[in-house]
Amino acid sequence: MTMDPTPGAKTELVNADVLVEGKKIKAVGQNLRASGAGEIDARGKIVMPGFVDTHHHQFETALRSFLADGLLFNDLDPSGHGTINYFQFILGTFAGVYNPEDVYISELFGSLSQLDAGVTTSHDISQIHYTQNHSEEAIRGSRDSGRRIVFGFFEGARGDLISPPDAWYPGGAETLRDKFFSSKDQLMTMSMGGEIYLRSNKDAPTPDVYLGAWEIGRRLELPIAAHIVGSFGMEPEFTAIARHQRSVQFGADNLFIHMTGMSDDAWNEIKKVGAGVSLAVPIEMNMRHGTPPIIKTLQTGVQPSLSVDVEVTLTADMFTQMRSAMTLQRMFENARALGETYAAGFPKLPLLTSRDVLRMATIEGARDLKLDHKTGSLTVGKEADIIILDAEAINVHPLNVVPGAVVSLMERSNVETVIVAGKVRKWKGKLLDVDLRRLRDRLANSRDGLFDRANIDQDLFRPN
Repeated sequence: MTMDPTPGAKTELVNADVLVEGKKIKAVGQNLRASGAGEIDARGKIVMPGFVDTHHHQFETALRSFLADGLLFNDLDPSGHGTINYFQFILGTFAGVYNPEDVYISELFGSLSQLDAGVTTSHDISQIHYTQNHSEEAIRGSRDSGRRIVFGFFEGARGDLISPPDAWYPGGAETLRDKFFSSKDQLMTMSMGGEIYLRSNKDAPTPDVYLGAWEIGRRLELPIAAHIVGSFGMEPEFTAIARHQRSVQFGADNLFIHMTGMSDDAWNEIKKVGAGVSLAVPIEMNMRHGTPPIIKTLQTGVQPSLSVDVEVTLTADMFTQMRSAMTLQRMFENARALGETYAAGFPKLPLLTSRDVLRMATIEGARDLKLDHKTGSLTVGKEADIIILDAEAINVHPLNVVPGAVVSLMERSNVETVIVAGKVRKWKGKLLDVDLRRLRDRLANSRDGLFDRANIDQDLFRPN
């Protein structure tokens, strides 16, 4: 499955070959020949581009599963029992006690974990940029994984403060760009965080940091991304910008994450300017961001990408994201078709297919990260980001429909081989050049230190 968006290109081939020379794809087709080339025997396998995750908070890897039962922000039920929440515990408590060394190991381990699951490209939104050392260790951890990464330079939180006055963000953006991202021919690139909620957040001491971040991003020609969450009260401000383009202007360089609860005017403006939208469907349903706007994207004609968000709550593999997006949209459409009362106002839309969500998880993700000239499809001239999936495994065999098998049946264990820019990073089910035992110990020690400094008891059966 090439996922090649080029008009007239063959996207699905049986018994075909991919020829890679150096880091680039030289040919895709049947019965290819290349004198002296090494061969990977992929009979019984599915060959496709690596997955692209457009939104992942990798610095939280050490806190995996801590917030499995939590919500985005505090919410007391009628009995008065509170639910642990993301802003209080993850950003407000744990993030503030991260050392640069903690950032490094979480970034590296989380990135390797996704690589193992066939995610060859990720947008790392690590809201941990208090100092230059924190930022540089985030970059180093991602870089050392050997994966394609878009480094997202976003605000951090400490206690009750979002982007504290002494934070390295956003002013350090130019220094980081010049030091780490001066070449356009490298695996890592950079984006700028431009959170709109900073403008109206009464607790933020410097609300104009939002405007400054957009100005810096545009001046440095960096894509600008922002979380847009309806349950966080962002709709009025976002709609006002969409209607009047005041303060900042939306553009094709924007990536808006979640987009829950936004107005038709906002959606129409996003479509008009060609901005991207990243959906994290399982997290949005689980953590009360609002109903994932899968219907709005399709109704408006905005092709979304998919993202994993936070491993403190849910898994970071793209198989889960694809299944969730497809299932949710079909639930809405099936309810409408069956005449269920709550679905009376739903628009009539085609049912999402396996091919649709595969496209969201590959080429649409590459487009949203401004990397579709390099990755997202098996296209001649692009860099060779390739995964080989085992279709003879016990959970898939016998293979009948390729897209359906990938989306409906597969998971991490089916990812046999992973290639990034022509370099094999996972071979026959095992990551190469990685001492996982040593890295596990480092991550566990980091976790222990984080809990100790945050003054939170470690209890394997209770989150707090």
